[in-house]
Amino acid sequence: MASQEPWILENGNVKGSSKEIRHARTAHNMSSSSLRKKSDLALVSKVPCGLLRLFLANLQEVILGTKLSVLFPAIPLAILADCYHFGRPWIFALSLLGLTPLAERVSFLTEQIAYYTGPTVGGLLNATCGNATELIIAILALSQNKIEVLKYSLLGSVLSNLLLVLGTSLLCGGLANLKKEQKYDRKQADVNSLLLLFALLCHLLPLMFRYALGPTDQMATSTLQLSRASSVMMLIAYLGYLVFQLWTHRQLFEAQEGSDDNDVASEEEAVIGFWSGFIWLVGMTLLIALLSEYVVGTIEAASDSWGISVSFISIILLPIVGNAAEHAGAIIFAFKNKLDISLGVALGSASQIALFVVPLCVVVAWIMGVEMNLDFNLLETGSLALAIIVTAFTLQDGTSHYMKGLVLIFCYVVIGACFFVLKTPQNNTNVINLGGRPLDGTVFKA
Repeated sequence: MASQEPWILENGNVKGSSKEIRHARTAHNMSSSSLRKKSDLALVSKVPCGLLRLFLANLQEVILGTKLSVLFPAIPLAILADCYHFGRPWIFALSLLGLTPLAERVSFLTEQIAYYTGPTVGGLLNATCGNATELIIAILALSQNKIEVLKYSLLGSVLSNLLLVLGTSLLCGGLANLKKEQKYDRKQADVNSLLLLFALLCHLLPLMFRYALGPTDQMATSTLQLSRASSVMMLIAYLGYLVFQLWTHRQLFEAQEGSDDNDVASEEEAVIGFWSGFIWLVGMTLLIALLSEYVVGTIEAASDSWGISVSFISIILLPIVGNAAEHAGAIIFAFKNKLDISLGVALGSASQIALFVVPLCVVVAWIMGVEMNLDFNLLETGSLALAIIVTAFTLQDGTSHYMKGLVLIFCYVVIGACFFVLKTPQNNTNVINLGGRPLDGTVFKA
């Protein structure tokens, strides 16, 4: 399409061959591509004005080129609800719905830019923007000193990817392919499982450190210092993972794309220009930041109005709605018996949250003078540990069936029920006491 319609390519030729460009595509991009619609630009091509024709073509590709375009009206409705002081739960709900198509469009735009930057830069851009929504929500929560909301939302992203997305993918894929043996590449799953176990260690140590030191004045300082040191190591490990994925062992992550050539054939050419894609990406990111600010600012009001705890909204609702497009794509590819892509979405996103977004928030908080550590409390850390261990056991043999997915979904439902019945008010305290020792007034929020 790009070679036949020159008004779309306002800055010249695409850089890199089709094969190289496919290598820059991550599982996140391929997952989101299943929700895209092919645009018919025949009517737009008849517009005489070149700039107007370019704008309308880009508008049709970016706004109408997704099956989630029906949710775009939620964005102006959320802005109007805030301007006219509607109920804060309405602002929260509309903002949450508006984030769903924006997250999918960011994936689309980063892929379009990758056509011009080449596979390496495109892969780095995809890795950075893959969880842009979670990162922006986390930074805004951090700026408002809502550490509990931040931790809950990041924990929920990891849990939903490991248990809900992966479980649903394995369940649907197994039911749709009962007469076929579903196999996937264990190498990629092993790498991500190892990284998640390392992230779990960095979360467990501050928790154990708290109980090992006891309720002393030095405990909080030591836990914070340990968390900051662990966060730096996690960021270094994530950089090593990027080098491993994009340079030294790229072939391990290309295997998931090799069997999908027919499905992506129509996506192998850019449909918008580089600068158009960049401008749209900046605009979408600003909208995500605005809606994320609404979400963070109204989550307590929604919790009080709906009678649901902040922990349940942050851990369960935010990840499900915010990443609905990516999750749906993973399930669609599981139906097609392409589990490598589904695993790449679920495990890749969980690894990115655990090894990049969480430690980055700790470092940013350190720079801002906010005390944020990696101690997510006993219940939250225990849920994370069980989710990672169950997932690692599920993926150890390289084959899949629907029973594995069913067990993962049941685990997610039980964890969700746990946080649903956890009715701890945000300003209240929940004392956790192990071993019967008094904590001398030291309290921790659940």
